[in-house]
Amino acid sequence: MQAHLYTDWRSIPSEARGAAAALGNFDGVHLGHAHLVRTLHLSQPDAPLAVVTFEPHPRELFRPQDPPFRLTLADERFAALAALGVQYVFQIPFDEAFSQMPAERFVDDVLHDAFGLKHIACGHDFAFGHRRGGASSFLAERASELGIGLTLVSALADADGPYSSTRIRRLLQDGYPERAAAELGRPWSIRGQVCHGDKRGRLLGFPTANVRLGRHLEPARGVYTTTVRLPDGRTYDGVANIGRRPTIADGSESRMEVHILDFADDLYGQTISVALHDLLRTEKKFESLDALKQQIASDTVQARQLLRNRRNSL
Repeated sequence: MQAHLYTDWRSIPSEARGAAAALGNFDGVHLGHAHLVRTLHLSQPDAPLAVVTFEPHPRELFRPQDPPFRLTLADERFAALAALGVQYVFQIPFDEAFSQMPAERFVDDVLHDAFGLKHIACGHDFAFGHRRGGASSFLAERASELGIGLTLVSALADADGPYSSTRIRRLLQDGYPERAAAELGRPWSIRGQVCHGDKRGRLLGFPTANVRLGRHLEPARGVYTTTVRLPDGRTYDGVANIGRRPTIADGSESRMEVHILDFADDLYGQTISVALHDLLRTEKKFESLDALKQQIASDTVQARQLLRNRRNSL
């Protein structure tokens, strides 16, 4: 079933009304988010399944000075939600005006009047409205008055505590993409447009597709094994460097440079998705370009073996 995205909460078509919706930011769409969505579906199996979320993430509006922290941008989040069987994604533009909306108006004007929701689900700690003035207790009371059902879902947890976007960000920043993947339910990916670089990779014998991190979280700097998905759906193994390239650059900007194995086509201007699997080594400054070239060759051999082993273990 095809998922539908709506970005204007004031003009929702009649066929999208009457859904059961999970509420939240859903950054990462991790196992905890999947648990919330599936619990809602089990409680309301006959209702269309929806998600109410926000773009940008409220933290990006309120704390613009913070470093980029997003696990998934809007397109990636929509695709991950669709993979969970969500039919309707109501993506509310979160701007200064919307941030001033009181909690009661959010329930009345948005959830009830605009979306016509039949049932909603959220975590016990969900807060909403101006200055996060609405808590789950208020939501339960007001939703009941409006005839909207409510399911409060306890957080999914393991021995380390509840699954959370914050926990996954920490794993990536500490250099554990495989552990982050286990909590996401899939490898973490950076999606972006291939842009022109300084062509140093080509001169070293390892041409790269360069992708700016943009609003994505910057993971631990270093060299990773990757799988690269092209716009036409084809996938290739790859080895990527994420960081400031201390041997050949001025260190002013972190970026991702991915060498796609056994691939030679032009990708400039195209959007690719790069999934991180293993951190081969952390970022290092080499004494010469020859030393860097030798290390890249070694990284590539190691990446091929690790990726081959990964496929064989599936």
